[in-house]
Amino acid sequence: MRSWTSKGNKLNNMKNGNEDYLKNKTLSESFQNAASGFRQAVISERNMRIHLLSVLLVVRAGIFFKIDSVRWAVLMLAIGLVLVCELINTSIEELTDMVTTEYSDKAKNVKDIGAAAVLVASVISVIVGVMVLCRPILNFIIKLRF
Repeated sequence: MRSWTSKGNKLNNMKNGNEDYLKNKTLSESFQNAASGFRQAVISERNMRIHLLSVLLVVRAGIFFKIDSVRWAVLMLAIGLVLVCELINTSIEELTDMVTTEYSDKAKNVKDIGAAAVLVASVISVIVGVMVLCRPILNFIIKLRF
């Protein structure tokens, strides 16, 4: 795993045009850094933990109701959409906080727009989840009654 140099060395590398220190050296390092980013988002973002809890519930429902592979594919796309939007929103928030520590209407707008993307993805995913799970749930209820 790459070790980050001191802040002074980073600045010297940037001044000298040496940006190689920012690049992953191996494919394994790329995956390690991506996993680290995901872990950081889970640790620092309450909404990411809420989304992951929702994923757990939806996956358990899919297993319980024995949904077919097409329904699984649709659910996975909806889940992926929400998680990707949340990760992008988290990076937008982190970058905005890095650029300015003072209140700014522009920074607020940037963060609000990122949050709106997550909201739209979440609403769409709930609609998709209802559409995907509605029939299996109804079939299960009908079997119980007869």
